[in-house]
Amino acid sequence: MGATKPFQTYDQQLRRLVRRGLRVDDHAQALEWLTRVNYYRLSGYWYPFRAVENGRRRDVFVSGAAFADVIALYEFDERLRAAVLTVTAPIELSVRAFLGHALGRVDSCAHLRPELLGALARSGADYPNWRARFDREVAASREDFVVHHRSSYSGVLPVWAAVEVLDWGSLVRLLMMSPPAVQSEVAARFGLRPPQLVSWMRSLNIVRNACAHHGRLFNRVYAKRPKLPVPGLVPSLDAIAPVMNRTYGQLSLLQHLRRAVLHGPAPELTSVLGSWPTSDHVPFAVTGAPADWRSSELWR
Repeated sequence: MGATKPFQTYDQQLRRLVRRGLRVDDHAQALEWLTRVNYYRLSGYWYPFRAVENGRRRDVFVSGAAFADVIALYEFDERLRAAVLTVTAPIELSVRAFLGHALGRVDSCAHLRPELLGALARSGADYPNWRARFDREVAASREDFVVHHRSSYSGVLPVWAAVEVLDWGSLVRLLMMSPPAVQSEVAARFGLRPPQLVSWMRSLNIVRNACAHHGRLFNRVYAKRPKLPVPGLVPSLDAIAPVMNRTYGQLSLLQHLRRAVLHGPAPELTSVLGSWPTSDHVPFAVTGAPADWRSSELWR
């Protein structure tokens, strides 16, 4: 086994931060944060406060950086994660409901009959892999409606019930394998085309997973760039095209979906984004949001 960094006590961790130039006004409180949250989780929030030299971050902090600023940024991100999970829930439930209903019109067990689904389900390993995962999820479920179908219908769930046991990834795969008419019906509910909705759902799954695992959001850069409507079709989305790999772009997708489902933006997201902690060292622009973000139709 290779060499690893030596263990340090909380006191040693705090002293190292102070030696590197981070101002700590309340040592007892700082120790409590290091104890409760973990040095390396917090390091993602003091990283922007580290000095830059020749394009690289140094191990010393910029003049004036304070532990309290780090915590303010961490607490902002914590509020943002909670708001994203809250806003994502009704969107996910709506996709389940729309897809289950549209597929149910094709056949009550369309999800179990790949010949009734789209071309993707009829070739390759996509459907067999999806079906194996679905069967495991049903077998492991203890939901009352699943137990009822086991005792009354030999465990066969109609598609409008089956969508309720799928995780986000399996739900998106079922949408991708659905007949084109079903995909179009579901996507139209959100004012989108099928490739757009699928790409949005896949991108937002990454955001949702980051929130569920307490990942950092505020300055995150996303590899996936969701497909947007043709320029001019939805002007409010045109404006976010350059920042689709930043948090603000991803949050704007949520606002669009939320408006489609509940006829208005999510006030939780607007409120949290507006609570950005003032700092001379970490500008609001790191989120990808423009200075006039509140004027966007997506956020009003």
